[in-house]
Amino acid sequence: MLPALPLPSIAQGKRYTVPRPTGSADALLLAQFAQARKAQGQLTTLMTADPADAVRLMDEIAFFAPGLRCAIFPDWETLPYDTFSPHQDLISERLATLWRMQQGVKGEGETGVDVVLLPATTALTRLAPPSFLAAYTFHFKQKQKLDEAALKSQLTLAGYNHVSQVVSPGEYAVRGGLIDLFPMGSPVPYRVDLFGDEVDSIRTFDPDTQRSLYPVPEVRLLPGREFPMDEAARGAFRNRWRERIEGDPTKSRIYKDIGSGVATAGIEYYLPLFFDETATFFQHLGDPGKGGAAVVLHGDIDEALRRFWTETRERHRFLQHDPERPILPPDALFLKPEDFFTLANAHAQLVVRGSEPVDWARPLPALSVERGGQDPLRKLEQHIAQTPARVLVVAESPGRRES
Repeated sequence: MLPALPLPSIAQGKRYTVPRPTGSADALLLAQFAQARKAQGQLTTLMTADPADAVRLMDEIAFFAPGLRCAIFPDWETLPYDTFSPHQDLISERLATLWRMQQGVKGEGETGVDVVLLPATTALTRLAPPSFLAAYTFHFKQKQKLDEAALKSQLTLAGYNHVSQVVSPGEYAVRGGLIDLFPMGSPVPYRVDLFGDEVDSIRTFDPDTQRSLYPVPEVRLLPGREFPMDEAARGAFRNRWRERIEGDPTKSRIYKDIGSGVATAGIEYYLPLFFDETATFFQHLGDPGKGGAAVVLHGDIDEALRRFWTETRERHRFLQHDPERPILPPDALFLKPEDFFTLANAHAQLVVRGSEPVDWARPLPALSVERGGQDPLRKLEQHIAQTPARVLVVAESPGRRES
């Protein structure tokens, strides 16, 4: 039987705790919870103590509630201070999930998301602020409804300039039902023609002649990294390096590579140097006072965060004396466990406590074949004779089955 939930909602800043159900029943419980939150227009964020549970729950929630749009926010899958970067596919998925979170449950189709799943330790990593994602990520397609006021707000947050005529990156113009936009990092600007609140057509245009060129069915631009690499950002990186890291910066290859426009492997662990102020995963969830998102904590989160911090501090102690690769302190890169819970407590919380019950599916005793013995299957025969339960024997081939 599933634990009772205070549906349809848990108040913001309140916590409701339930024991972990048996088997896959936790996925059914969370699917019901997420459906109730979606009906209220709120995102559900599921943080797990065990990283494997995030992937399992995503698959099982999709089985119990196919109408829920689920997304994983993956970990970098590197150890703190590693000298190689995460796989590009992981970076792309992380950025795409953050962008979908900005669209929320109101986003259409796969542009929005109802449930975001991630390991709790992944939520400790400090991220680029939402303004960075707004500046480098855009998505339009034909026949999509577009909120012009929301788009202008997003562009203003990203630092775009509202001009009368778009000629260079970082500018946008609104003229009646036309929106001209030159995204940062894009080789060409785009002209979005609206019919009411619907995208009627999308075309590229020549910024010199202002003449439309060729049509495109959709535009979706994601940044290539989780930090900017334009000249201004690289200059700010070097300034912050000199302010926050002791020693001669010219002895560090990372410092020199950034000046040359090269993102050295492992540069992700210097992400705070790219921004005046980093953000947390919780900031990407929105303001809890304005609806925000519901946070689900699954499993022994306290122990997982404590173990992560112990290992991270140990790696910092071991690696901090390399003059060619000086590193930032752990609290510059990661939230402390107490800060994690302070931020989580501002949201409506469902806590699925405890580990999976061990008595619902008892493991079998040792039933291995005694090769060379007079009765190789003696242990299996004894188990069948003694157990009151029905026995299903699965063999890899018809010959094994006959044996």
